[in-house]
Amino acid sequence: MTAPRHYITTTIPYVNARPHLGFALELVQADTLARHRRLRGDDVRLLSGTDDNSLKNVLAAEAEGIDVQALVDRNAEQFAALRGPLTLSLDDFIRTSRDPRHRVGVERLWRRCAAAGDLYRKHYEGLYCVGCEQFYTEDELVDGRCAEHGSTPQRVAEVNWFFRLSRYAGRLHELITDGTLRIEPAARRNEVLALIAGGLHDFSVSRSHTRARGWGIPVPDDPSQVVYVWWDALGNYVTSLGYGSDEEAYERWWVTSERRIHLAGKGVVRFHAVYWPAMLLSAGLPLPTDILVHDYLTVDGRKISKSGGVSVDPVTLAAAWGTDAVRWWLLREVPRVGDADFTTERLIARADADFAGGLGNLVHRIVTMVHRYRGGEVPALGADRFAVATLLDACGEAPARIDAALAAFDFRRATAAAWNIVEEANRCIDTTRPWELARAERHGNADAAERLDAVLAALVSACRVLAVELRPFIPGSAARIEDQVTPVNGVLPTATPLFRRIQEAPRQA
Repeated sequence: MTAPRHYITTTIPYVNARPHLGFALELVQADTLARHRRLRGDDVRLLSGTDDNSLKNVLAAEAEGIDVQALVDRNAEQFAALRGPLTLSLDDFIRTSRDPRHRVGVERLWRRCAAAGDLYRKHYEGLYCVGCEQFYTEDELVDGRCAEHGSTPQRVAEVNWFFRLSRYAGRLHELITDGTLRIEPAARRNEVLALIAGGLHDFSVSRSHTRARGWGIPVPDDPSQVVYVWWDALGNYVTSLGYGSDEEAYERWWVTSERRIHLAGKGVVRFHAVYWPAMLLSAGLPLPTDILVHDYLTVDGRKISKSGGVSVDPVTLAAAWGTDAVRWWLLREVPRVGDADFTTERLIARADADFAGGLGNLVHRIVTMVHRYRGGEVPALGADRFAVATLLDACGEAPARIDAALAAFDFRRATAAAWNIVEEANRCIDTTRPWELARAERHGNADAAERLDAVLAALVSACRVLAVELRPFIPGSAARIEDQVTPVNGVLPTATPLFRRIQEAPRQA
């Protein structure tokens, strides 16, 4: 039987500056979903990349006085290098200015939409936000400024190519309403439906070669224009699979995948849930199945962003406090709906409470008791499960609870489902008091000996379940737990501390 296929993507960020923790959130979420589906036996492809063909990148290069390609290459490498510090299991990483798959796929997509009669030229004048790479109407601004960036848009007048978005309003509404195109959470789905109900206007899909400074993919058969960066960037989800260059790979991962899942921040919902599906409908291609939307990370209430002057470096955080501490905070603390305010102190407090004080302490206690009372050999569970039934039930229920939470794009609930095993294991120790059972065993109580076996067996089993179920969330720590509870020549390794209390570590510079 063929395993279900899941294609999971992040957005591809502009590379006008270094990566920040806000994008790391999306990377870690996508990586967790991918690892989880692989753990369940599915065939998974995880994609990320960089959006190189942006006017923002051109302006950033001009500000530094360097060549655009040089700036893009330098900064894109920093995004690609996040694989190590965040322990990402990426299968592919696309760069829109360098990858030979991309341009041919964008050109093919353009021609398919043109053949459908959905592209036309017209003169246009409007307000353009370079930060968003988007035109706005007056009523979409707040006091004349872009709500996302707080900047005053430029007034631009030129002849562009336009896409007939208005043609697809009814079909998009139908697909979202009936769940064919699933948008989570519900608040974002309702936002998209309201946007569609308010009327969809055709949008510009090219920029003049002059205004783009010649940077970008030329419009097929019209060298006076370059393809609009969002059209270009959204295409990466299929061009990376070989659309236009490798039909077999494209068919395998886009056409026949059970789930085609896009993760995106709330600021780009319009592009992913309206523009992109309409482009695919025009081209006669399958749509994504899921668009999973996260809110923002903030610092003192201000959005973390490359252009907004508020940034937190995920590489520095991982180096200072550990990769899994960063991953765990992003997954355990960030709500499904609503922004999350980041501080280093909150990261440290969560890691110390859950890792050193919780998970690490539990595994150390259990392995130590197995050595103290059974010479390091894990006993069999036996028939008498007297006081360990609740723990065993928690272990048995955890996988399904995690599955349900991640299917709902709820990482907080998923981590809580795993953490329930830690809490039940601690309750089991407090209730059964293994040290008292060992004392009774030494006095010849056979029943106490049998019960101690059951308790130790159940506790080790709980650690093994944790080692498996935590792999998608904190892969490094999960591997260390597995090492602690895997016998070597029939005996568990000697208990060693899995975590240190990082609040005692030298402070971040």
